[in-house]
Amino acid sequence: MNKFDNMKTISVKNLSKRYRNIQAIDSLTFEVDRGEIFGFLGPNGAGKTTTIKILTTQIRPDEGEASILGHDVVKESDKAREKIGVVFEEQNIYPRLSVFRNLMFFAGLYGKNRESVEKALDFVKLSHRAKDDAGKLSRGLKQRLLIARALLNDPDIIFLDEPTVGLDPHIARDIRSIFKTLGEQGKTIFLTTHYMEEADELCRRVAIINDGKIVKLDTPSNLKDSIGETKLKIKILDPSGKIEKEESFAPDSLEGARLIEELIRSKKPYKLDVNRVTLEDVFIHYSGVNLD
Repeated sequence: MNKFDNMKTISVKNLSKRYRNIQAIDSLTFEVDRGEIFGFLGPNGAGKTTTIKILTTQIRPDEGEASILGHDVVKESDKAREKIGVVFEEQNIYPRLSVFRNLMFFAGLYGKNRESVEKALDFVKLSHRAKDDAGKLSRGLKQRLLIARALLNDPDIIFLDEPTVGLDPHIARDIRSIFKTLGEQGKTIFLTTHYMEEADELCRRVAIINDGKIVKLDTPSNLKDSIGETKLKIKILDPSGKIEKEESFAPDSLEGARLIEELIRSKKPYKLDVNRVTLEDVFIHYSGVNLD
C-alpha cells in the first residue's frame, strides 16, 4: 500500500492571513480526500485566492498549518510543490512560442522530457496544434494548454482557479470532461468557480467561504437540502385557465400521486411545476451575495 493512501491530500488547520487592516482568511480548517473534486466557492474578496496562494506555497500564512500529502507548505515547500499543478484564471503563456515549445520550457524546469510533453498534449487533445504559436490559439485551446502544463509533473493535486470563465458553453463542457477524467484517475482537484452548475456537476463536496471563514461545507445534495426540499406544485385550474387552487407535495408523496390521479380521472385541468433548490440558492443563502 502506498504510504499516502490513507492520508488526507490537503489538510488545513486554523489557517489565517491578514493584509494590513483586512483579515483575508480567518482560522480556516478543512481537509480534502484523495481523488476528490473539492469546490471552494465564495464571492470576490472572500479569501479564495489567498487560500490557494498559501496552499500552492506562494505566500505564507500568519497563523495555522497547511499540508500537501503530509508536507507542510511552509517548512517543506519544495516537497509540497512537487505534488501540485496549478491552472490560474490568467492565461499566462508565452504567445510567440509554439504550443510544444511552451510545454518543453516548463518540462525542463520539472526535469521532464519530450515524452511527458507529448503525453500531456495527447491527454488534453491538443497534439494537432503542437506547432502553432500559443498566442494564436482560441481561449478554449489556451486553457487546454494550461491544463497540459499543470500535468507535466504528474501532480497528485491540481488547483483550478476559475478554469472555465469566459469560455463558450460547449468548450466549457469539454474542459469539465477533462476534470472528470482526472478525478477518475485518482487526481485530487481543488476548484474555485462562480458557475454553481459546474460545482454541482463536478464536486463531491463544496465549501462556501465568506469574509475569510468557511460558513458551510458538505455535499452539493446535502447543502441544497439544508435550505429547502424539492417540491412538486400542482396547480388546479378553472375552465378559464386561472389558478383555482395550489397544492405542494414532496416529489415521492403518495398524496400528490393520488391528487394527480384524481385530476386525470375527472379531466380537470391542472399544471405541474417542480421547484428545485439549486446550488446557486445555497450560495446566496449562506454568502448573502447574488451572483447576478
